[in-house]
Amino acid sequence: MSSSRSSSKSPGAITAVLALSGTLVALMQTLVVPLLPDFPGILAVTADDASWLVTATLLSSAVATPIVSRSADMYGKRKMMVVCLAIMVAGSVVAAVGGSFLWLIIGRAMQGFSSSLIPVGISIMRDELPKEKMGSAVALMSATLGIGSALGLPLAGLLYESLGWESIFWVSAAAGTLLLAAVVLVVPESKVRTPGRFDYLGALVLSAALAALLLAISKGGSWGWGSEPVLLLFLAAAILLAAWLPYELKVSQPMVDLRTSVRRPVLLTNLASLLVGFAMFANMLLTTQQLQLPASTGYGFQLNVITAGLCMVPSGLAMVVFAPVSGGIIRRFGGKSALIAGAAVMVAGYVGRVFFWDSIASVIIGSTVVSVGTAIAYAAMPTLIMGAVPITETASANGLNSLVRSIGTSTSSAAVAAVLTSVTIAVGSARLPSFEAFKDVFWMAALASAASMVAAVFIPRAAAAKAMLPAQAATELVVQGRVLTADRRPVTPAVVTVLHTSGEPVDWSRVDSDGNYSVALPGAGKYLMVANAAGWAPMAEVFDFDGRTLQQHFHLQDRLELAGTATVAGAALPDAVVTLLQASGEHVGTTRTDSRGRYSLPLPMAGRYIVTLLHPATHQAMARKLAVDNRSVTADLAMDAPAGQLVDA
Repeated sequence: MSSSRSSSKSPGAITAVLALSGTLVALMQTLVVPLLPDFPGILAVTADDASWLVTATLLSSAVATPIVSRSADMYGKRKMMVVCLAIMVAGSVVAAVGGSFLWLIIGRAMQGFSSSLIPVGISIMRDELPKEKMGSAVALMSATLGIGSALGLPLAGLLYESLGWESIFWVSAAAGTLLLAAVVLVVPESKVRTPGRFDYLGALVLSAALAALLLAISKGGSWGWGSEPVLLLFLAAAILLAAWLPYELKVSQPMVDLRTSVRRPVLLTNLASLLVGFAMFANMLLTTQQLQLPASTGYGFQLNVITAGLCMVPSGLAMVVFAPVSGGIIRRFGGKSALIAGAAVMVAGYVGRVFFWDSIASVIIGSTVVSVGTAIAYAAMPTLIMGAVPITETASANGLNSLVRSIGTSTSSAAVAAVLTSVTIAVGSARLPSFEAFKDVFWMAALASAASMVAAVFIPRAAAAKAMLPAQAATELVVQGRVLTADRRPVTPAVVTVLHTSGEPVDWSRVDSDGNYSVALPGAGKYLMVANAAGWAPMAEVFDFDGRTLQQHFHLQDRLELAGTATVAGAALPDAVVTLLQASGEHVGTTRTDSRGRYSLPLPMAGRYIVTLLHPATHQAMARKLAVDNRSVTADLAMDAPAGQLVDA
């Protein structure tokens, strides 16, 4: 769309490089998992300490994803990919050469920055790829999460046994370096960005809240869900989020645009993402455990780590194979239908795993069916998100969606651990999970998948249709401006919408607290721009964009109001008190009439109201009902001279 279509960069090459970044993210998350049983002996630490090698990456990725995604929208998407890859490579080297548990934790935390590559990469696809290729490309990038996770388990085992544990970090560093070079050479920098002030305080508070929440979730099982540290972490997360939410609503350029995030298409898509993330992660955790558990349990297959990991490869490959299918469903039926279809396949896969489990083939088939459903659902989510948010916020919106999915996977890990450790059987001198525990988790995952279907059903169809629109053309540029009153005061809340003169939507932007907006236009030409603010008559004008004038201001002229004249016995009544109440009795506003008996109040939201008039001297009073819509209302108030006799004009 922007620079790519006017450059020599191949869409196929861009897609390949960005998809490989998704694979790298999955590898970073899974490479150390097979080594966790051996790390206590290697590093002379406890098993609980060794689990920090996973927790550190989880926490840093949760903190980095929203910050990096927002920075990508502001400072450049390719630039932030390069920064994340550089940090990941440095972290891999630190882990390989550090020589101590502390340096290994630091290196793993730095590797967590790679998680931001997925939302930023998907937003680059929106900016750089033609419409007909975007759906399949996003589906492929989502699918690489599966193949990366599937390859990570056997690859880590092979490297560890052949070259030692340090080799997994050297391989990570080498892969990251090659990918960094590929990004610099192949991926163009998008021109779609939103300059402004970075919300440092919002980023700090959100980071602290997420760290507390995810640390409590990930350590609740080992520390005890009722232990003081876990309860304090949950309490800290709640307090920080309670402080962060109102701050983000007041700040001019927030870290997360909450008003956009609570719009029904975005909110329901993120809810579905949370549930699908929960269900998806259970599949990986349960499959590898069942394959490795002793045959004496009655349902285990006693495979070694490498063989069990290889059994996951069909699931990952199926996700890649079904990427074009996912893209086809999205193009033909929309993201909403794809999300529902993917979740339905996941439900079928988990129900099947409850009843078909007595052979390795059954386990692989069940796992693969769930992975296929995951691939279709994951491909739909970015499409729905990008169709429901302004073009200039695609990276940060996808970052929030990725963060929500990671919270789902973390919650899944905690829930699976809780169930498997509570429903056990005795095998020799050890207590191991019973198959009833596995069935319980299968049903939990099936219910989570079904709940994501329900959430998807209520996504507005208009939003799902909008997700299928092309993201514009080769010279896409960001136009900024302000929505102001006639005396140049900012108007907020307000929304600016851009349409082609044919009526097709182009972009939209929510105005910040300083009256600023940003919209992406696909090139020179005429556009219909509409500004709408609560309490003001909307304003529409044609903007003849020459490709150079990157500012367009709106000056709203007509304030919507409730106004009228107060009289007594036909004469103007000055200094009378006029009060507006909701029909349910809540106070809305109060004013006084001027010397000519006139009054005005800002027009309230549509609904039924009561307006009252109080005589300043005799204290006569009257009231009348009003129905308010989105137009100015004139309500004249009159009373007769005799005290107590009221007239409703």
